[in-house]
Amino acid sequence: MSSFRPAPAWLSEAVFYQIYPQSFADSNGDGIGDLRGIAERLDHLAWLGVNAVWLNPCFVSPFRDAGYDVADYFSVAPRYGTDDELAALVELAGRRGVRVLLDLVAGHTSDEHPWFRAAVRDGADHRYIWSADGVPEGFVPSPGPRPGGYLPNFFDSQPALNFGYARESPAEPWRQPVDAEGPRANRAALRAVMDHWLRLGVAGFRVDMAASLVKDDPDKRATSQLWTELRHWLDRAHPEAVLLSEWGDPQVSVPAGFHADFFLQFGGPTDGLAMRSLWNNGAGTRNEAWDPLDCFFDASGLGSPRPFVEAWRAATTALGETGFVSLPTANHDFSRLNCGPRDAAQLPAAFAFLLTWPTLPAIYYGDEIGMRYVPGLPDTEGSVLGPYYNRAGSRTPMQWDEGPGAGFSAAPEDRFYLPLDPDPRRPSVAAQRADERSLLHLVRRLVALRTSTPALGPRSPVEVLHEGHPFVYVRGGRFLVVVNPGSKRRGWQAPDGGRLAGARAVEVSGVRVGADGTAVEADGFGYGVFALAKD
Repeated sequence: MSSFRPAPAWLSEAVFYQIYPQSFADSNGDGIGDLRGIAERLDHLAWLGVNAVWLNPCFVSPFRDAGYDVADYFSVAPRYGTDDELAALVELAGRRGVRVLLDLVAGHTSDEHPWFRAAVRDGADHRYIWSADGVPEGFVPSPGPRPGGYLPNFFDSQPALNFGYARESPAEPWRQPVDAEGPRANRAALRAVMDHWLRLGVAGFRVDMAASLVKDDPDKRATSQLWTELRHWLDRAHPEAVLLSEWGDPQVSVPAGFHADFFLQFGGPTDGLAMRSLWNNGAGTRNEAWDPLDCFFDASGLGSPRPFVEAWRAATTALGETGFVSLPTANHDFSRLNCGPRDAAQLPAAFAFLLTWPTLPAIYYGDEIGMRYVPGLPDTEGSVLGPYYNRAGSRTPMQWDEGPGAGFSAAPEDRFYLPLDPDPRRPSVAAQRADERSLLHLVRRLVALRTSTPALGPRSPVEVLHEGHPFVYVRGGRFLVVVNPGSKRRGWQAPDGGRLAGARAVEVSGVRVGADGTAVEADGFGYGVFALAKD
């Protein structure tokens, strides 16, 4: 394992919040969220207690893939505002103790990027992966005078940047080695992009499709070496900055150079089973290739926390002190917690788990009030990936209040980036701020407990006492956590109740611990965080 500079101290205390810019807050009334809108809502983030946000791409783009098709890495897209407004957002967030991370699309650009427009006219340009003659399988025909075709990285409009191939083949001359001129130029370009925004004050990057750079790299060794090189540069040039990866395999990505990796709905040898085994109830975004399973956070009580716990143990054992695993509530590509049969009543237990387990928690915007995955929305900027995989349902406008446009925008609703949730019972920040019994207030209290209590941090140990219903574990030897995601009341007998005797309720709903510590009982959807008596 390469020797990297230790992660900045702030990372171990991070509670992340993901913002999808076009859906968060619209300041100018055009129906699309923007940077000034985010700045105007920073007090919500500070009140909630989150201390780091990452923004989905906000760069110049034709938006065929919601901004993941970048046409200029150095300029903010006009629909979001200006470079100065991004700088102001970073500065205003910093005053509130909130760091801002950007989304770095490292593996491809838009086909409207000047680099690509030059490449379609120049057969000697190696910025992208081109076949000289013909269009091999998986390639896209050249749209210009250059013969052959190019390799895309996701949609056809996203040509893959050339970081080389791990394995060369004389029969495929486009397979350049990783140290060829084009790959070297692209690695330098990544450094330049990161350096530009880090000098502006951002705290780091979440890297899109981080495993996709070097092609035909089955063990990801060459891709890992690329990120190792970039991490060593980052440690020297910007030691307080962090890299989070969209890789979904912390045991590979963190040793490669990332400070943290997300458990995702994909990635690693089990194709994202760790996260899916918690949240995926098959009612929102669903890949037909996924094996069916009963997720743990489901009213049926048929799921188990074991797949997640085993994946977490394997990852953290492999990583040691070198990096972190992050667990999100959802993301812009995956269903929200409030999805299908899982409703708002089931979310408190999910947050009690998320904010007491030793991962870096990441809250997807709106999940703190229980916003719903909205089914059946039209394809918007590439949101539909298959018959059961519509990402738009997790990208609807933030619901701030009960007024026109839910406080998201002053534009007519037919001009909104995506429709509002039509449910008349939809939650809002304003209504939940006014109700101390709401999910929002619970999340705020749990975030405060998490950030003020080292025993609940990612480096503090966890002892699993019962891997079932209820799920029972102890954090840092000081806090007992009980979570029952099912609808039925469940009990558990502690084999050694003495240590649980006298447990004091800290944040509890529907969970009881017997006075002698031997019996734990949890109502349906109950949760409890208890302080244990000191020895």
